[in-house]
Amino acid sequence: MSYGQGGSQWSPGGSHNPWGEPQQQWGSSNQTPDWAAMAEQSESRNKRRRLMLIVGGALATVGIGAAVAMAVVSADSGSTTANQPTNDLPATADIPSASAKADPSFAPTSAPPALNPKDFISDVKKDKAAISPDILFPGSQVTDDDDVVYRKGPTASTTDCASAVQGTLDKVLTKNDCTRVMRVTYYKGKIAVTVGVALFDTEAQATKVKADSDKKSIITSLSGDGVPDFCRTTFCYTTTNSYGRYAYFTVSGFTDGKDVTEKDTAVLTAGNNLGEFTFRQIRRRGEAQASAAADAQ
Repeated sequence: MSYGQGGSQWSPGGSHNPWGEPQQQWGSSNQTPDWAAMAEQSESRNKRRRLMLIVGGALATVGIGAAVAMAVVSADSGSTTANQPTNDLPATADIPSASAKADPSFAPTSAPPALNPKDFISDVKKDKAAISPDILFPGSQVTDDDDVVYRKGPTASTTDCASAVQGTLDKVLTKNDCTRVMRVTYYKGKIAVTVGVALFDTEAQATKVKADSDKKSIITSLSGDGVPDFCRTTFCYTTTNSYGRYAYFTVSGFTDGKDVTEKDTAVLTAGNNLGEFTFRQIRRRGEAQASAAADAQ
């Protein structure tokens, strides 16, 4: 699976954190792929391939750190802390019948300009479709590319952005004029992942949030509907990314109070896969609005 830009690293922390400030960093500082750029490059390659086919036919005929209220393993821009339309084909003109005396001719046509899906999710003035946690995250479960199923748990939405986050993230969201935070939790067995999506008026604001987030910028885990509290006082894995006017975050951990370590690959995979799923859902939102706008032309 694929999603926005990010990386990962590890350090302890938390509100009831017995360690206080981060004491060490373990393991990885690897950067996860820039999925948004990869998606745009793939789309560009597909356009070039279609153009080559048309020409040929003519010739032939994708933070970590201590949080105030949890210990997380954060992926700041992916880090671990304790506590990314089809063009309307030009309509062909009527072909004169065989009985017509004049030579056959085609009326001049031109294809409308291509609509970029990202334009529709980069500015609140264009991003007009209805949105809610259940619209952005529909259904009762998510199946990843490896056929692993994550069941959908509780959802929440608030315009009080600071109330849905911990550590330094409240100041980062407030500084960049966050208008709303939506959260949803997915779980499989004893592993749970809360995805948080923060909305802004412009892409620049969301990008700035990703840049300003640090090791203590954490989305608050969401429990309920059979999902017990998790990632409040234990080591957990988090990621931070942005796409368009959306910044999105994950926090992943165990529901039985166990700390997450770098060896718990199932937790890391769950967080990364659901972060990627979030990127895909945001991108699909842009594609749907671009398609609707193209149909209306």
